[in-house]
Amino acid sequence: MRSFFVYVIELDISVSKSKKFLSRNPNYLINSKCFYVGQSSRKPAIRFEQHKEGYKANNFAKIYGLFLRKDLFEKYNPIPTRDDALEIEKMIALELRKKLFGVWFN
Repeated sequence: MRSFFVYVIELDISVSKSKKFLSRNPNYLINSKCFYVGQSSRKPAIRFEQHKEGYKANNFAKIYGLFLRKDLFEKYNPIPTRDDALEIEKMIALELRKKLFGVWFN
């Protein structure tokens, strides 16, 4: 049976200089952490490497991605359906934004 996974990538803080990134994070507290939150049928470590290599990559994750933040997502994986993974992806992203972090998710 196919499983899905959510993952969180910590981004280099220099991503916060991007107008596009800031447009999605109007409450971002300057100099606080930035993250990319995603979901996939691939395990998080594999998906992170794909982003860094440019395969189906989000540009922010490719250019600014530093490392996986397992402490922010491991407890949710694996996830039985893509719909559940999408819901958890959004939940994690919005929780991080509530803490005034910069967050990009689809």
